[in-house]
Amino acid sequence: MRFMGIIFGVLFLFTAATVPVQAADQRDEAVKMVQSAVAFYKANGLEKSLDEFSKTNGAFNKGEIYIFIYDLSGNMLAHPNSKLIGQNMMDLPDASGKKYHRREIIATAIKDGKGWTDYKYQNPKSKEIEEKTTYYEKIDDIVICCGVYKK
Repeated sequence: MRFMGIIFGVLFLFTAATVPVQAADQRDEAVKMVQSAVAFYKANGLEKSLDEFSKTNGAFNKGEIYIFIYDLSGNMLAHPNSKLIGQNMMDLPDASGKKYHRREIIATAIKDGKGWTDYKYQNPKSKEIEEKTTYYEKIDDIVICCGVYKK
């Protein structure tokens, strides 16, 4: 019986230790994806980048992790969900009703050039409302973003 307790204890510690690592790995993946998207933009220009970043099966869409782009007015310029492209997203609340997270993204990008913003969003895989954080960098008059769920 004591042996089972030790096994469960070790499994608990292992599980607890890997959850933050997964979240950290996802954050690192978001940064790498944005940096790759910035390099692609610099090499290929806006039009080709918007096309590439909006592909549902492109190099910049890995399921839950994908690139999306706002202009400085909050208009969605690129997103794997084509229904969002062209819409002004500036004042739309997140899934919990938090307003202005997109204003925060754009304001921070203008001020600091890059940053992170937290909000809640419906996960397209699980269909659940989940905590999400987005990393972004401003280049020229656009903000290149990549969000990850905080699992």
